[in-house]
Amino acid sequence: MVRSKEFEESVVLEKAMRLFWKQGYEKTSMADLVEHMGIHRRSLYDTFGDKYTLFLKSVDLYNQKISTTLAAGVKRSKTATEALQCIVGFLIHGEENPGSGCLIVNSTVELAALDDDINTRSMEMFANTEKLFEDIILWGQQRGEFTTEYSAEALAEYLHNVGVGLRVIAKTSISKEKLLRITNLSMQLILI
Repeated sequence: MVRSKEFEESVVLEKAMRLFWKQGYEKTSMADLVEHMGIHRRSLYDTFGDKYTLFLKSVDLYNQKISTTLAAGVKRSKTATEALQCIVGFLIHGEENPGSGCLIVNSTVELAALDDDINTRSMEMFANTEKLFEDIILWGQQRGEFTTEYSAEALAEYLHNVGVGLRVIAKTSISKEKLLRITNLSMQLILI
C-alpha cells in the first residue's frame, strides 16, 4: 500500500533552500537536511532524489523567487531610475537572510568551476539579470534619465558586476553605509 506524503513538498523544499543558502552545498549534510526539513531520510530520497538533485531544485526555487520579486519591483516603478534603485536596494536590504548573501552567487563561487550544472545555471541566471539591467537602462536612456555615453549592454554588465560584488561583501560585517556609498556612486555614473 502506498503511503501518502505527510508534508507539503514546496514547504520542505523552501526549508532545504534556506539551509543550502545559509551553509552552502558542501557543508550541508543529509542529516542536516533531514533535521531541518523535518522529514524522514527515505521521504527525502523518494521526493527529491539525492542531495545534489535537491540542491539543484533549491537553486532553481531561489532563482524563481528572486526573479519574481525583482520583476514585480520593476513593474511598480514609474521611472527607470526608480526601477534601478529598486533592484539596487534589494541587493542591500531585500534578502530574507541578509548575512547569507545570494544563493546563486554563493553557489557560483563554491561550485561553478567544478560543476557543469551549477556553471550553466549561474551563467543563465547572470545573463537574465544583465538583461533586466539592460532593459531598464535602455528605458532610462530613451527617457533621458541615463547617460548614453556607454551602451546599455556595457552599463548592464558593469552594474551586474557591482551587484555580484555587493552580494559577496554583504556576507561580511561590512556596514550598510559602505554598501550604500558603493551603490550611490554606481548610480551616479549612469545618471545624466
